[in-house]
Amino acid sequence: MHFVFYCKDKPGHEQVRIANRLAHLEYLEVHKAQLFCAGPLLSESSGDGARMIGSLLVLDLPDQQAANAFAAGDPYAKAGLFESVSIHPWRKVLPLA
Repeated sequence: MHFVFYCKDKPGHEQVRIANRLAHLEYLEVHKAQLFCAGPLLSESSGDGARMIGSLLVLDLPDQQAANAFAAGDPYAKAGLFESVSIHPWRKVLPLA
């Protein structure tokens, strides 16, 4: 089952994101077999949309317990980066390929 992770950063925590980015990417690499897609949420107010303000990930995991464990193990979460994390089951419908 796919799960969507919608994670919003705490305001003013850009340095926490930068300091833990490599560890976060390594964590995703360990889970690449389950990873459907991942990327940062970008700020609209920065004008160029380049400021990262959160993360959106979709992973194929067996159940909600595994999804919660994945979220708790993320180095960003361990570093206290996130203001909020929402995890929702998700079904891919389109495109069909």
